[in-house]
Amino acid sequence: MTARSRGGALLLLACAWSQAAGAFTATILPGTRAVYLRVGNGVFTGNYRSGGTPGSGGALNVVSVTVPAAVLGNGADQVMTTNATQANSNYDGFAFCNVPAQIYVGGFYRLPGVNGTATLSATAPTGLTNAQGEAIAFSQIKWTSSGNNDTGAQPIAAGQFTGGTQVLASFPVNSWRESCHTFSYSNDALVAAGVYTGRVTYTLSAP
Repeated sequence: MTARSRGGALLLLACAWSQAAGAFTATILPGTRAVYLRVGNGVFTGNYRSGGTPGSGGALNVVSVTVPAAVLGNGADQVMTTNATQANSNYDGFAFCNVPAQIYVGGFYRLPGVNGTATLSATAPTGLTNAQGEAIAFSQIKWTSSGNNDTGAQPIAAGQFTGGTQVLASFPVNSWRESCHTFSYSNDALVAAGVYTGRVTYTLSAP
């Protein structure tokens, strides 16, 4: 049996905490089996550290860029922006991300025991497509990973979409992990004018 929490999708959450390699992770107390994932905007009453309650839902956030004709296909990365409005961590309310430049990705995996690992994955189509059926490879979209006051390697690292399903991170049992992702378009191809879209679904799953 697999427990799943789909915290969001992109169109184109009495605890002790510790600093792991300069980036924020938190050890949470064992408890009722649960997984929670937030990508961009989400639903959470209060925050986890003060006994808050995770919910389900939230807006479908959009990450977008408009590439000027003068630089189209010249290989210069184009920084993307988002319509996300929630910057604060659901762990303790800290202003962890910077919106609209970044998307928050984080959550927890909890069990009564001490053994187990959840897996965070992202599933994307092969390409972003326009109304005429023309496509841009999803591998043209990549991201950096950071967080306010963080200095080291992120628990949900920088990467690049490959098309299909790819593993982004592991969540050890009874832990909270979070990062802020800043997306960019590699701009390596000459493509026809138009609006190209595609959806990425993030899933936190546990056995």
